[in-house]
Amino acid sequence: MEKYRGIGLKLTPQRLAILSYLEGNKSHPSAEEIYKNVLKKHPTISFATVYSTLEALKKKGKVLELTIDPQRKRFDPNTEHHNHLLCVKCSAIADIHSKYSLNVSASEASGFEIIGNHIEFYGICPECKKGSNDNN
Repeated sequence: MEKYRGIGLKLTPQRLAILSYLEGNKSHPSAEEIYKNVLKKHPTISFATVYSTLEALKKKGKVLELTIDPQRKRFDPNTEHHNHLLCVKCSAIADIHSKYSLNVSASEASGFEIIGNHIEFYGICPECKKGSNDNN
């Protein structure tokens, strides 16, 4: 939690609960999932508080907003460069830490100076794969 001190956010009990839920969380939760979880311990928290906290954290570079899931935005507290894998059945997201070298030709770059990339992979997670095998 020390990493959040000094970023300009008032650390209320509700915000601390949000930060605690995000700390080390690898499930890439949506704002709704975070809200439902924090609501258990803080019944007076509003969804607006969760969303505004996530927006503030995003602006401060403390969470990444993922748009890989077409159903909803997801948030990733791991801000180190990595890629993602999305299950096309259940929308589970996994981190991929391998680095990939991609070459973009000057004509494809259209004059852009490329400063980074993010690769999204799609597949079927082990749980969904197991479920479809049970039906055979």
